[in-house]
Amino acid sequence: MPHVITQSCCSDGSCVYACPVNCIHPSPDEPGFATAEMLHIDPVACVDCGACVTACPVGAISPDTKLDDGQQVFVELNAAFYPKREGKLPPTSKLAPVAEAPAVRPRTGGPLVVAVVGSGPAAMYAADELLTQEGVRVNVFEKLPTPYGLVRAGVAPDHQSTKRVTGLFDRIARQRGFTFYLNVEVGHHLSLAELAEHHHAVLYAVGAPTDRRLDVEGMELPGTHTATEMVAWINGHPDYVDLPVDLSAEGVVVIGNGNVALDVARILTTDPDALARTDVSDRALEALRDSRVREVVVAARRGPAASAFTLPELIGLTTTQEVVLSAEDHELVRRDLSTEGDALTRNKLEVLAKLGDSAAPIGRPRIRLVYGLTPKRVLGQDRVAGVAFTVTGTDEVREVGAGMVLTSIGYRGKPIRDLPFDEDTAVVPNDGGRVVGRPGVYVAGWIKRGPTGFIGTNKSCAAETVHNLVADYNAGLLADPIGRASAMEKLVRARQPDVVDAAGWRAIDHAEIGRGGPDRPRDKFTEVSDMLAAAATAPAPSLGQRLLSGLRL
Repeated sequence: MPHVITQSCCSDGSCVYACPVNCIHPSPDEPGFATAEMLHIDPVACVDCGACVTACPVGAISPDTKLDDGQQVFVELNAAFYPKREGKLPPTSKLAPVAEAPAVRPRTGGPLVVAVVGSGPAAMYAADELLTQEGVRVNVFEKLPTPYGLVRAGVAPDHQSTKRVTGLFDRIARQRGFTFYLNVEVGHHLSLAELAEHHHAVLYAVGAPTDRRLDVEGMELPGTHTATEMVAWINGHPDYVDLPVDLSAEGVVVIGNGNVALDVARILTTDPDALARTDVSDRALEALRDSRVREVVVAARRGPAASAFTLPELIGLTTTQEVVLSAEDHELVRRDLSTEGDALTRNKLEVLAKLGDSAAPIGRPRIRLVYGLTPKRVLGQDRVAGVAFTVTGTDEVREVGAGMVLTSIGYRGKPIRDLPFDEDTAVVPNDGGRVVGRPGVYVAGWIKRGPTGFIGTNKSCAAETVHNLVADYNAGLLADPIGRASAMEKLVRARQPDVVDAAGWRAIDHAEIGRGGPDRPRDKFTEVSDMLAAAATAPAPSLGQRLLSGLRL
């Protein structure tokens, strides 16, 4: 009974290290790991121990006998990654090599103290890597009262298995030496210079919070948004809860065909009763119940072989939604299949080849994938009426009617106060995470490498940064902070009396889960004031806890 990795794989890599027979590949030490859309379990070598199931932070691994109908295709996909073997079992091996944790050399002045700005995956993986060492302290600063960044606000609500990684982050946050300073914005409440005074190092893991903008006429019209804004609205992010989403028209166009584009298309065509069992925001759910959308067109500039979405995402989409292609696009798929040699791309094309024909009457809301169209302008006078495309590489113009246009052409980092910024690459210039020209300041995640990879990709990215940070500390290159931990605590509370600590976050978390009742994982607060009110119900720390906090170096 071999185990199988399914579409919610996040490439965290923990399963690789847990496997006693090295049957999960590509592993983090192999060249293909950084670009892999998913990992694969060798069905012949798997010994059915279940260690990978326990290690996976998003619940993406199951025995082949427990897969539902929509997941059966992953049995073949996992097996196809490995070469055919005739009557000979592959040799088992020792555990895949685990990168050693950075060894911190103790100093007489106190423990290594690091400020981490941001609380998404890169930030939490960096904190975890640092806290493998005895005595290290990590203070995590987040501008919202709730942590975990895009996992909370950027993962589609019907992908609850992916959101399970927050359970891992909660365990990291409970480690000795970890402190949350939520609802505290660095650059507003505190400056980089002040953080640097109170820590040996400051590590920014703030992601790429903005979208690449589509520079065509009409993008300023009402009814144009980015797919990222839509996902944040669907998830109830406080900054996007009032996004003016109008679903009164039957057509929506999404420009770009990455995973986020498919997420939005899927949510807009999903039965609201199914979404009601997720953590979708109440306001978004109400709007989706009243939606008149019948077709979401996902438009790509290049051909099917260059599709930006991952194979697991495509498989998940086609097993739950009605997805169609025009006869012309079916011909493009057949053309690419006749010439494509890459196995992964061929698998995508074979799935696309089985899709229905867009000429069929529209029954339930559906998704139409279109290829070879370059956006020329957004149509409309007072609001969006559609998009005019040119057939890529020609002057031929095609118009697609729509009442809403969403762009999904990638994320982009934004400048950080007091740090250098490369406008071309939209990252902070760095060498292995060390910020160029700023000793003691580091970056991890998308602001370091650009918006590439998956949730778990941030683990190896953060590990590289932390190893270099610790090397600098051990070499005596990082100055000791001023004062005790209590000085940082006092400064934060003086600047932001509404700071939310770990106990406050647990109170918010508990309240949201309670609001969800028996049918929903949680009912999220979407207003900061409501989050703060929930955080205020957290029990006050005991006298002993306060004394210990004041005594920490």
